[in-house]
Amino acid sequence: MRACIVFVLFLAPIHLFAQDLLCMGDYWTEEQGAAMLAEFAKTYSAAEEWKLRAQRIRLTILQGAELNPLPAKTPLKPLYRNQRAHDGYSVLNVAFESRPGIYVTGSLYKPVEGKGPFAGVLCPHGHWSDRKDYGRFREDMQKRCAALARMGAIVFAYDMVGYGDMADAGWEHRHAKALKLQLWNSIRALDFLLSCNNVDPERTAITGASGGGTQSFLLTAVDDRIKVSAPVVMVSAHFFGGCVCESGMPIHKTADFQTNNVDIAACAAPRPMLLVSDGNDWTKNCPDVEYPYIENIYRLFGAADKFAHFHLPDEGHDYGYSKRVPMYVFFAKHLALNIANVLGLDAQPDESFVTIEKYQDLVVFNDDFPLPDHAVRHNNDVNWDFSKGE
Repeated sequence: MRACIVFVLFLAPIHLFAQDLLCMGDYWTEEQGAAMLAEFAKTYSAAEEWKLRAQRIRLTILQGAELNPLPAKTPLKPLYRNQRAHDGYSVLNVAFESRPGIYVTGSLYKPVEGKGPFAGVLCPHGHWSDRKDYGRFREDMQKRCAALARMGAIVFAYDMVGYGDMADAGWEHRHAKALKLQLWNSIRALDFLLSCNNVDPERTAITGASGGGTQSFLLTAVDDRIKVSAPVVMVSAHFFGGCVCESGMPIHKTADFQTNNVDIAACAAPRPMLLVSDGNDWTKNCPDVEYPYIENIYRLFGAADKFAHFHLPDEGHDYGYSKRVPMYVFFAKHLALNIANVLGLDAQPDESFVTIEKYQDLVVFNDDFPLPDHAVRHNNDVNWDFSKGE
């Protein structure tokens, strides 16, 4: 199915795309966030009316991220190296060009059994500071990807802008255009995943926590090739994301329109979505605020059974085992994965089979496999006019 990315010629004058249109961090109080959801809900009472709002939300995201109209897609030119076989899954280091010379690096996990076609899952990561223990290199990410692969999915964990190999090359994450490139990289990561042999385009999913949760609901909102999603510890009525890659461009507000991350996450409807929240961050109100709002939209479609919420009131901001388990169950149900492949003797998911690899095993580029000469090595060297093919 063709991606549902709608073009618009004009949403607001360019001079209005200024600091006062940015909704960053705790832009509202908790009370204001809940009140705004109530105001949003007054704009629709049926599925067709919600679809009109959802279309406007998508346009606002793409316009604010300077991705409307959608840029032409240049060749990915993927590079592969160092395939490893483990217990029930394999890992391959991958890089592709989201734009000419702009490399996205990641880890491709595949099942070692089964003929396919396989489900395809994207795993974006959140923000971490330790270069050797962040993003797709973290144990929790490796466990998540390996378990999903053993369950029967082809999984791609990819680096955010300025992380991983490209951080080593000189890229920075906190750049004014990080949101634009990160969302574009996510769209191209889905292109790459679907280009892999034996991936079922009708069984595609995305899941991530924190900043990876933001990427999960943003990509799901603008690209209907994502069939199932699970944004973790990020969907909040009052918090808009604390990094420039989440809220550093005007994707939530125009001169005459306002949305927030709950509204954006709801654009997944009626596709299956799992919402995971906890009691010690900005998602603490999900049972009473965010969940009912999104559930109502699914009910408008007669699809309440496709929306699930898992709240951990005594836990904090992470993608720990207790948060991965409901995701495994949800993805097994909606992607037709075999969860029995990862169950232990207690009938609970057991990740002890996962081989935790070191940073140097997972990087794509090194002395023996250097970054190509034409690669862009810093954000400031990017031609940010994506309307041009080069």
